[in-house]
Amino acid sequence: MTLDIIGDKWTLVILRDLFTGKSQYNEFLASPEGITTNILADRLKRLTSEGLVEKTPYQTRPLRYDYTLSQKGKALQPVLQEICRWANEYIPDTWIPPASFMERKKSD
Repeated sequence: MTLDIIGDKWTLVILRDLFTGKSQYNEFLASPEGITTNILADRLKRLTSEGLVEKTPYQTRPLRYDYTLSQKGKALQPVLQEICRWANEYIPDTWIPPASFMERKKSD
């Protein structure tokens, strides 16, 4: 069940982006991995329905949302930090997260 929610590449990329400060649809699209709009929309919808992400309208015409991690989503931080540590040690040329993400505590 857990891997059904967070076990694919794109979901992890979106979570990474949320943890590092991105909050708007176009910001997620600008990530270097090149997520497509249909996959991004699907993953944001899934993360919202699972309670990991909350969306708040910031514009009404056209309707646009800010996306933020819920408490449930923030609780994934230690898991993602460990994945990053493992990847940085064993997989060459892996993205290195900002120190602020790696140092931040779950309670933030």
